Amino acid sequence: MTAIGPSLMCADMSRLKEEVISLDKAGVDYFHLDIMDGHFVPNFTLGPDVIHQIRKLTDKPFDIHLMVQDPGRYIELFKSAGADMISIHAEADPHLQKTLQLIRSSGLKAGVALNPSTPIDQIEYVLDVVDYITIMTVNPGFAGQKFIPMMYRKIKQIAELVQKEGYQIQIQVDGNIGYDTIPGVLENGADMLVCGTSSLFKSNISREEAMQQLSVFIDGLKEGSA
Repeated sequence: MTAIGPSLMCADMSRLKEEVISLDKAGVDYFHLDIMDGHFVPNFTLGPDVIHQIRKLTDKPFDIHLMVQDPGRYIELFKSAGADMISIHAEADPHLQKTLQLIRSSGLKAGVALNPSTPIDQIEYVLDVVDYITIMTVNPGFAGQKFIPMMYRKIKQIAELVQKEGYQIQIQVDGNIGYDTIPGVLENGADMLVCGTSSLFKSNISREEAMQQLSVFIDGLKEGSA
């Protein structure tokens, strides 16, 4: 099954409540929320207070992507705000295994994220405490960047590593995930799509229409490969 998660950093912040409600009704599988501290990436985004406010609007899982230094300090804070899943960057935590275990012991799904240039061997020894892997297909920090073609190979290599080691780990892709890139990421092993301006957040159609078109497109790819 391919799971679709809208990236709320791409939403219209002046009407965030309406955005969440319409996406929930449209049938998204989860919501992806980027948290940036201005240090790990040169930008700032949503905080726990905003997440707490929109948590009441939907029962869909909240996937919190911590693009912050020393993420272990914030696990309890974002759990309290409404997180169901938290991913942390391998590059941002010298005690990666410990923090992933903390996420799991808090009753949440634990994810590890990799920047485009980060080698796969950085996560080889934490796979036993990981529920999903987030592969950044652009350099993190800002929406609207171009997909890095080498990431198709990286997705495939991670999928092969997970299969070889025998773990049940989902593979999430994040960055310019649209109609041009979705066929390739799915073919190479991705099963969670973080969708933003390239697919869901369109100015000329409603969120419901965008989700319907995207679902039809993905179903067509599956039928074509069957």
